Amino acid sequence: MATAADAELILKLYEIRREETLRKARRFLVFDFNPKTVEELRVVSRDVKAEHNSSWRQTLSYWEMAASLVLRGGLDADLFLDSAQEGILLYAKFHHFHVETEKQSGKRFMAQTAALIDKYPTARAGYEVFLKNFSPQKS
Repeated sequence: MATAADAELILKLYEIRREETLRKARRFLVFDFNPKTVEELRVVSRDVKAEHNSSWRQTLSYWEMAASLVLRGGLDADLFLDSAQEGILLYAKFHHFHVETEKQSGKRFMAQTAALIDKYPTARAGYEVFLKNFSPQKS
């Protein structure tokens, strides 16, 4: 059951999401960045000198931090998932590019978000919907 402290934290997370730099970074990843190959993804995700690398790092770290708050008991999961599924959308959009990397490194892409999806049925349901919209298209 959500508490007043949970409500305050959700509002703080929303306030941070409205910050101009993060807003632009989120917009880029959700709407403008649509890589077709892992190489196109890595130009943004791995090259720290790339124009949009900071957008990648800032957005993913924000959603990983938020997911961690839920997983560690700092924020009510139901309250969070009512209004904050963008991290799950990004996981669905980009995870398929990281399957080989995960096998090689043993580290999960967006590990906190992945754990959120594994643990909460609402997160899993959102992931399934996003996956249908963002999975690679077969020719």
